[in-house]
Amino acid sequence: MAAAPKHIPVMLNEVLHYLKPQDGEVYVDATFGNGGYTEAVLQAADCKVIAIDRDPTVLPRVQELKEKYGDRFAFCQGQFGDIKELITEPVNGVMFDIGVSSMQLDQAERGFSFAKDAPLDMRMSCQGMTAAQLVNDTPEKELADLIYKYGEERKSRQIAAKITEYRKTKEIATTKELAEIIYTVIHKTPNSIDPATRTFQALRIAVNNELGELESGLQGAVDVTASGGRIVVVSFHSLEDRIVKTFFKENTGKNTHVSRYRPELPNQQDSAVLAECSKAIMPTQNETETNSRSRSAKLRCAVKK
Repeated sequence: MAAAPKHIPVMLNEVLHYLKPQDGEVYVDATFGNGGYTEAVLQAADCKVIAIDRDPTVLPRVQELKEKYGDRFAFCQGQFGDIKELITEPVNGVMFDIGVSSMQLDQAERGFSFAKDAPLDMRMSCQGMTAAQLVNDTPEKELADLIYKYGEERKSRQIAAKITEYRKTKEIATTKELAEIIYTVIHKTPNSIDPATRTFQALRIAVNNELGELESGLQGAVDVTASGGRIVVVSFHSLEDRIVKTFFKENTGKNTHVSRYRPELPNQQDSAVLAECSKAIMPTQNETETNSRSRSAKLRCAVKK
């Protein structure tokens, strides 16, 4: 029997470099997944990690790390958008790995991937509205807008029209059914991105409210992080990265232009909560060649004032 594929944390060396784990400190892994970042931080310093994940299938891995690291590891089941409610102590750093995990993609029955025929589910928490309910019940214009907004798909109108036409006679139940509908609008071509990629991304983001969670999670991370603490975010597409970049810039005050010719106003208050933020850091060429998931990754870091 072949061994299960190894889940490789993306930009792990860079995450450790910017998080700077220290003995005696406390860190949050806001997107636990298979625990790659968590375990690397626990090995890097005699510190504590509190992990968060909404996915109940991670619990066996949680138990494994609890047995290995004892009180140095704690777990909260929930959404990282609720980090401020879940984390009740000041922490020295928070790390995020945004989006679907390779574990979820590899579990065909979860319905995240069009590469495997499965029920059209896509729920990270295994609760709530499924992607099948979304594509079958959403009005055509609203569905087209959703695919365009979250998938940046230029042919969203044609895809929504084809979905609407198909579901008049039969509900769309599987990943293969949906992908085949998309292929009638955008034909597959060799050596190019699969035409279903953007639509599947859009549905996954909508089902899991991923962008709303990210905005709430970033604000919550700032609130729970102590002065001098670090917030490290790895994102995988432009919608996520744009939110992170904007949030960090707005909270360091770097988007405000001050004229050198205008005298400084007396008693002017500095409302910035972050001392500094990095530009986007990309994975190394070696990593992109050995771990295909890293190819679209960007890392950004900010330091709390």
